[in-house]
Amino acid sequence: MTIRSAMVLAAGLGTRMRPITERIPKPLVEVDGKPLIAYGLEALGSAGLDTIVVNVHYLADKLEAWLSDSGYAVTIADERAELLDSGGGIVNALAELGSEPFVVINADTFWLEDPQATAENITRLIEIWNPAEMDIALMTARPDQATGFDGKGDFVADDSGRLQRYRGEGDPLIYAGALVIDPAIFGTGRPAKFSLNACFNEAIERRRLHGMPMAGLWLTVGTPEAIGEAEAAMHAYRSGNAP
Repeated sequence: MTIRSAMVLAAGLGTRMRPITERIPKPLVEVDGKPLIAYGLEALGSAGLDTIVVNVHYLADKLEAWLSDSGYAVTIADERAELLDSGGGIVNALAELGSEPFVVINADTFWLEDPQATAENITRLIEIWNPAEMDIALMTARPDQATGFDGKGDFVADDSGRLQRYRGEGDPLIYAGALVIDPAIFGTGRPAKFSLNACFNEAIERRRLHGMPMAGLWLTVGTPEAIGEAEAAMHAYRSGNAP
């Protein structure tokens, strides 16, 4: 099926990135000379997604001003009055996103594509989407593909790509900040503020959460100190010296 819409989750407070985020929202923090959000917008544009919604809350005026000058055609989902968390933020934007499946990405994580891959990651994620079997399809990364991740892992996959929560057994996978979701999973009666993790758990219970292994290098930049680490990893990857 054709997927043309996407949402960028950009409303977070970025508290771990202080003092930088005392003056700019985290999506505008620069890594290797480019704001974090720009990496995601470029990936969405390259995949041909032409309806893009960005939610805003913290230092919203600054993020809106950058988006207005960026050349990207985006619609703003305003959460100035109340931060709605990841799930609530998406539900708040459904009028713009529509009733068909769409892509969601985080504004503060990004990746470098594998130049040897047959297609870029968002395109591959859309291509594996199968509404007969999936409520949500997540892009996943192995820990050895990731820079800046300090967790134990999020999921494990079976041979068909179906995901379960990682409980210390099997090969851990990281949720790499991009997904395709069928908005029907939100149903009705949700609280105004809730996390997407609730939807992940519901899809797991129905055996309808699937993963798509990414190709390339995935990066998350949680603190000011992590910026230099990410830039060094990016330069090594581009030069072919990454592990």
